[in-house]
Amino acid sequence: MTGRARDFGIAPDSLPSGAFNAITDVPGVRVGQKTLVDGDNARTGVTVVWPHDGNPFRERVFAATDILNGYGIMTGRAVIAEWGLLGSPIVLCDTRAIGIGYEAVVQEFTEMDPAVGHLDVMMPVVAECDDGYLNDNRRRHVAIADVQEAMRTATSGPVAEGGVGAGTGTQLFSFKGGIGTASRVVEIYGRQYTVGVILNTNFGVRSQLQVRGVPLGRMITDLMPGYEKEGSCIAVLATDAPLDPLQLKRLAKRIGFGLVRTGSVGNDGSGEIFIAFSTAHRIPREVAAPLAVERLVDGQFWTLGAPIDVLFEAAAEASEEAVLNALVAAKTTIGRDGHVLHGFPVERALALMRSYQRG
Repeated sequence: MTGRARDFGIAPDSLPSGAFNAITDVPGVRVGQKTLVDGDNARTGVTVVWPHDGNPFRERVFAATDILNGYGIMTGRAVIAEWGLLGSPIVLCDTRAIGIGYEAVVQEFTEMDPAVGHLDVMMPVVAECDDGYLNDNRRRHVAIADVQEAMRTATSGPVAEGGVGAGTGTQLFSFKGGIGTASRVVEIYGRQYTVGVILNTNFGVRSQLQVRGVPLGRMITDLMPGYEKEGSCIAVLATDAPLDPLQLKRLAKRIGFGLVRTGSVGNDGSGEIFIAFSTAHRIPREVAAPLAVERLVDGQFWTLGAPIDVLFEAAAEASEEAVLNALVAAKTTIGRDGHVLHGFPVERALALMRSYQRG
């Protein structure tokens, strides 16, 4: 069976999604991917997220990061924590390719913009997942040209999911995992805003898997890999809601709630690292004067509750669906040393869920 989680009736749907049900529903956000499959041992790739359709080195956006469990790498987090600004595309890749991704962005922007390396240096955001169960990461498979191809071919619109891009070699609850995306549209004080996420899912052991509250991981005990290997989950959240960096950090934290709904406990050997940014304002480098910045107000209101709550709900729900989209999209994959990660058996899972709910 092919389709996305909502095609099988297993996606959370208390809030409506955008047109593509993807991070690219946030205006200006683009995604590019490069999948690398070569011989028996290369199962890896690159996924790139652009925060807007301009030059993010010249026009930065408010951003923040958060960590559920910290065994992983995301470059640029210190700058974002200090300034609250994102000034580069976000590169997702395997652990071995962190340096390649960083250098590829620096080279691309050095050619693009004469100010890079002259007036200021480029400090890209590059985040990794260990895809070493299927991918031979004793060898370097990702090249600078691969990262730049993903950057240059990034588009708005539908986003490929499953074993593509940075998710080519990743696992999810000991099934094949990969890229998943989703979005939600909310209304606050008569204005609509979009929250979109994209995840590289590489986390969880089988017994932890839950789908819409059903403990499927304890029901489907076959189709197991040779050994269970924890990985990571890198998540990128975009929104056009006018939020400052502190609010974005609060929103990034809610990605973890979406993962928890699918069974994640933030395992010790896993790196769940999240970044959130808002496209509502572009912060130009050339303006030193104070900027007029619009922002939602958080903090409890006695008669209205907290308007930001609906954004929290959107972040958690979109993240949950993105995990499920990755799970149902990924197909059985054979990699290095004959290692196999099986695709999620959708029909069987649906039958088990119906039986469980009847019981």
